[in-house]
This record gives sequence, structure tokens and C-alpha cells, in this order.
Amino acid sequence: MKKVYFLFSLFLFPILLQAQFKPAFEKKIFLDQNAWLNRQISMAGTNRYSDVAANPVRTSLIDTTKTSIPDTMKYNMYGDLLNDNPLYNKKSSIAMVALRVTLSNVTTFVIDRYIFNYEFSRVGFNSWKHNIQTGWEWDQDRFGMNYFFHPFSGAMYFNAARANGYSFFGSVPFAFFGSLEWEYLGENTLPSYNDFINTPITGSFLGEIFYRIGSNFLDDQSTGAERFFREAFVALITPTRFFSRLLQGKLTRLTPEEVYQKEPFNLTFQAGYHKVNVGKAIENAGTSSLNLNLTVDYGNPFEKRSRKPFDYFRVRGDLDFGVGRKIIDLATGHGILFGSNVQVGNLEMLVGLFQHMDFFDNKTFELGSIGFGPSIISKLPMSKSTSLYTNLHAGFVPFGALSNRFGITDTAQVRDYNYAGGAEGKIELAFNIGGRVSLAFIGYYWWFHTYVGVAGNSYIGIIKPSISFRLFNNVSLGFEHLVYYSDRYPRDFPSVHSVRTEQKIFVQVFIEEFQFKR
Repeated sequence: MKKVYFLFSLFLFPILLQAQFKPAFEKKIFLDQNAWLNRQISMAGTNRYSDVAANPVRTSLIDTTKTSIPDTMKYNMYGDLLNDNPLYNKKSSIAMVALRVTLSNVTTFVIDRYIFNYEFSRVGFNSWKHNIQTGWEWDQDRFGMNYFFHPFSGAMYFNAARANGYSFFGSVPFAFFGSLEWEYLGENTLPSYNDFINTPITGSFLGEIFYRIGSNFLDDQSTGAERFFREAFVALITPTRFFSRLLQGKLTRLTPEEVYQKEPFNLTFQAGYHKVNVGKAIENAGTSSLNLNLTVDYGNPFEKRSRKPFDYFRVRGDLDFGVGRKIIDLATGHGILFGSNVQVGNLEMLVGLFQHMDFFDNKTFELGSIGFGPSIISKLPMSKSTSLYTNLHAGFVPFGALSNRFGITDTAQVRDYNYAGGAEGKIELAFNIGGRVSLAFIGYYWWFHTYVGVAGNSYIGIIKPSISFRLFNNVSLGFEHLVYYSDRYPRDFPSVHSVRTEQKIFVQVFIEEFQFKR
């Protein structure tokens, strides 16, 4: 979805400088309770700690604090709310949220039609009639459009509801509504099955992640320049949430306490040299590039508490510079939908149903998938400073895509991939030794059966061992070796088998429990 972010700054700057130190409501609620909680935090000396790097020092508050409002003002072990406070986050009517979804589509249409003058944006009564009477198709859009930009649009529809008091599951129908509205009315091309699947489902996945990260950045107790940059960041990742806050007067609202659910989250940055080989051998042929990687671990999966969707998630993204137009190399992640914590001896586990998203767009293949299945996240301490972390996932892939590579290069601006479905399995291991050395292994495997495209079955595997050494503080130096396996068995063509390797040398910076604190 295309947004004119410059307009956001024009809205934000004059408004946020007017913020005053006064409460949004005349009632000053729960101040005594918050004062008590702050005293407990100070007394306990709570240390936030990483779920991917061992920390021998761990103290915590009691898991929850009973209050007069059931479920809404309980605290996690870090002193943060377990839910958004409904007193400050009122639930809007269905009609109002539907209107905001429609306004989002109208804004996108105006930009497409009157700024970029795209041919597909020339819509009217004739195109609407044609779309309704003719029906649906599988579209020919290029891979990045269908599996990256369309889900981003779905995230905006989702957040039009999520930012107006709706839960995760309560927001999902609005993502479908926004997608359906756009398919019939926003373009002069026929509505497409793949967009109506991928936009709202993956869009809800991304939308909840954007909402959770945005909530960690927002602070309705802050003012001035600090407030401006907090609101500007949220405007950047979720424009529909920004506009909801603007219309509700929340941009300048000041509260006497925290009003959003927040979880500790860790950021891992990597930057370094990326070598992509033509085949298995490491040689001069191939490409070299600058690679940037960001991994976000949100929430403590081992905190014993009731679980809601995306109280825990992990997402990764890779950018490659110097290899042509395919800058976004991958975006992948998983988040919990339902689950509970289990402990057997020293082994701590989070067991549940997870949702997965995968997007790989490189010179070897294009792969996108939506997955659902059981997962186990575990931690096994072996000594005071050594632990083994394991993520095990198995999933059903109801819908995905995989490049066909038959007669069309992967730089095509039209569809050069098959629509498919199947299953996936994933394992992620991290062995942290004494806080100095980290050994890691990632293994992904997909089976795809083609729905639309070159008929047949494909089997894709990725293995990625790595090692890193801590240099000082949270800075490490590491090496990673990656192997892609591709076995394709098309019904009407000879089978295709290929292997390709990559190497990375990187500097890694780990930022633990990253939050803007006042």
C-alpha cells in the first residue's frame, strides 16, 4: 500500500508540540496501584533477560497483580500490562471501523490514480460492473507484489480495527472486508483468488506484529520531541493506526499511566559480506553484496501466564545491496495463536498452535507461504551461563507460491511462479556456551503441490549452520554457511535437482529488552 508519509509529518509536527501535561480523562485512575507496583519493581530489582542468550542473573515479580478490573490490569513479570487498558482504548462501532477501512482504500486509490496514474487505477461504474459480472481469476502480478506489498495492505486494514479496541480475532474480518472491497472496486482488473487469501491472512499476521511493536514505542505519558518521534514511527509502520489516533485525539492525549500492553523484545542486528555461489563450490563466480539482517524476538516464551495471539513472536528480515533489484532477500517469522507453558524438570517449554509467514525472493528461487501448525519453544539450562534453545515447528501450508523456472527468468515483471500448497517443517537451535560462543542451526523444509501453474510436486530445503564469538559487551563476530536444496518433479517436464550455497561474515549487535523508556 502506498502512503504519502510526508503528509504524516505535516500533521504530526504542529500537533505534538502542543502536548500539555494534563490527563486525557478527569479521573486519575489506579495511581495508588501503580505506585505500589513501582515500589515492588524497585525492591525486586527486576532484570529483563534474553530468551536467546543465557543470563545467569534472574529475578522477577510475581506473575500477576490482582486488581479491580478482571484481566485488563494484570501485570506480567516485568510490570507491564497483559492487555491494553480498555478505559483508554475504547471500542469503536463496526460501521466506524468499516468506514476507516474504506477511507484507507480511497486514499490508496487517489495516490494510484492521481499521483502515479497507474492504468489499473482507471476504475468506474463500467469496471465495477465488469468485475461483478465476470468473476474471479488467479492474477499475473509479480511475486513481490503478491507476497509482500499486498500483505502490507492487509496489515493496514487489520490495524484499522485493532487500533480501535478490537482483539486480534475481532480484527481479522476487517482485513477480509478491505481486501474484498479493493478487489471489486479499487482496480479495473478482475478480482483475484490469491489476493483474497494472501492479503488478509498474511496481512493479519503482519498487522498484529506492527501493532505490538507500535504499542511498545507509544507512550501517552510523553510530550514534545520525544512524543513526536514515537508517533512518527507508528505512522511509518501502521498509517491506519496513526489516522485513528489522529481522529480520536490520541496524538496529544496525555495519560497518568501506561495504557498499552507491552512485552520485552530483543533486537539482533547483523551486517557484513554476503557471497552467493552459482552451485555448491565456493568460487569467484556468483555475486557479492552487503547484507543487513534484523531479528526481532518479542515476548518471553517461558513466562508462565495465560497466552493470547502473538504474546510471543519471532521475525527476521534480510536486505541485500549490490545484487540488482532483489533487495528484500527474505522475510520470515512465526507467532503463537494458542498455547500454554509447560515445565519438566529444568526444561521450560511453550507449546501451542502457531502461524507462520515465509517470503524468499532471491536469484535462486521465489517462495512464499502461509503456514499453521503445532510448535514447541524450549530452553534447557546446562549450567549457570550455558543453555540450549530449541524451536520445533510442523505445519500445514494451505496456500503458497514457488517459482517455476521454466522459460521465464526470475526478474520477470509478471507471474513466473506456481500457486501451491502442502506442508512444512522447521527446526531452530541455539547453543550458548558461557556467554562467549554461540552455535546455531536453522533447518527449513517445504513440500509444495501445484494448484495453478506447472503441475507437479516440489521439495525445498534450507540448512543454515552458524557460529559467533562475543568480542565485547553485546558485539559479536560470526560466520554462516547456507545451503539451498531444490528437487522439482513437474508432471510434464523432466525433474530438476539443484543445490546452491551462500556464506556470510558478519558483525552482530544484540540489543536486549529494547524499549524506549521515560
